[in-house]
Amino acid sequence: MRQDLLLWLESGLNLFPKRTKELKSVVHSAPGWKLFGKVPPRENLQKTSKIIQQEYEARTGRTCKPPPQSSRRKNFEFEPLSTTALILEDRPSNLPAKSVEEALRHRQEYDEMVAEAKKREIKEAYKRKKIMKERFKQEENIASAMVIWINEILPNWEVMRSTRRVRELWWQGLPPSVRGKVWSLAVGNELNITPELYEIFLSRAKERWKSFSETSSENDTEGVSVADREASLELIKLDISRTFPSLYIFQKGGPYHDVLHSILGAYTCYRPDVGYVQGMSFIAAVLILNLEEADAFIAFANLLNKPCQLAFFRVDHSMMLKYFATFEVFFEENLSKLFLHFKSYSLTPDIYLIDWIFTLYSKSLPLDLACRVWDVFCRDGEEFLFRTGLGILRLYEDILLQMDFIHIAQFLTKLPEDITSEKLFSCIAAIQMQNSTKKWTQVFASVMKDIKEGDKNNSPALKS
Repeated sequence: MRQDLLLWLESGLNLFPKRTKELKSVVHSAPGWKLFGKVPPRENLQKTSKIIQQEYEARTGRTCKPPPQSSRRKNFEFEPLSTTALILEDRPSNLPAKSVEEALRHRQEYDEMVAEAKKREIKEAYKRKKIMKERFKQEENIASAMVIWINEILPNWEVMRSTRRVRELWWQGLPPSVRGKVWSLAVGNELNITPELYEIFLSRAKERWKSFSETSSENDTEGVSVADREASLELIKLDISRTFPSLYIFQKGGPYHDVLHSILGAYTCYRPDVGYVQGMSFIAAVLILNLEEADAFIAFANLLNKPCQLAFFRVDHSMMLKYFATFEVFFEENLSKLFLHFKSYSLTPDIYLIDWIFTLYSKSLPLDLACRVWDVFCRDGEEFLFRTGLGILRLYEDILLQMDFIHIAQFLTKLPEDITSEKLFSCIAAIQMQNSTKKWTQVFASVMKDIKEGDKNNSPALKS
């Protein structure tokens, strides 16, 4: 094989002998140049290192000896690529040699470095193995749970949805393959929306966008309501570009950009009294990731029709204050020390809760963790949204107690990215949603009854 390759190379070199000779002649006959006129051509041969060494020896009369072979060990078990290995090297010949003590010390330092590197490598390997083991266990649990959901629970949904076994399985998180189906069943379809109805409102949205693009002056839109103006293509486009930007799938040209745009546009035509509000895109996007387009719209419209979501998206200040007041009752019950700390800075729930509730935590938490929050939210309703908020405060209680108003607000607006499902749900589980034998719904009903018209602009739970 090697001989064939050599023969091929030799034959290739003789493919253009005439052209090669012409090039050589051109090179040798090309005149040199100087500032004024021509000079004879010079030989421009490349000198090898051997020729340069011979010329140097002839000119100086010195003979260059090859450098001595390094006395360093050749069979190291571990050879670091960093400069720390230089401690084993002998010094150059023009410098004093290492003393015996220094050489031994360097040898010891090197051995310690190698031992430390091996320990670190073993520790990292153990950590990787542990992570992989937990991941495999989680995948096995998801696979076994998926079989139970598909074969036992979903075919008997109405009978089994409220059983203790199903609720416990639900708390652990829904398998991704059945998540969308369970969400749809749990949210329900009280509005009786059909895929055909979705297509009708989508057509209306497209007509509206077309008319908006054709009329740019304000005079052309004098008869358009505020809700219709909020539903304009420009506002929806702006919000879509901010929806899970790291995923890129909802950005312009992404696979789900047009689907998200369609669902948001259709909803603004379906509910002009609500219109388009910032934060809706995150909820629609999460549904799109788990459901088909028409099913995602049906779940989206029914989800926003729930009392809590309707109060927030219609910016009903009176109802929002009642939700905040109820939240603070359980805040004080579960985290009294942190509650007093917040109260000392007059830090009210609207500063951090609005963003959490508007997007159902899909913007504030990692997407996989947000989906698990959605799982239990579909099971327990609005109560779990506020319980999750208390779980977050409990998780970071020690940190928040050391902060002032500005830092607390900044921290809760942008939560740490390394928050894990196990830690958060452990804190959520520790939150007791019961106050003096009253549950969330009972406390909320009491707040609704006690709040007077004159208190609409102030959260009653913050009053002294």
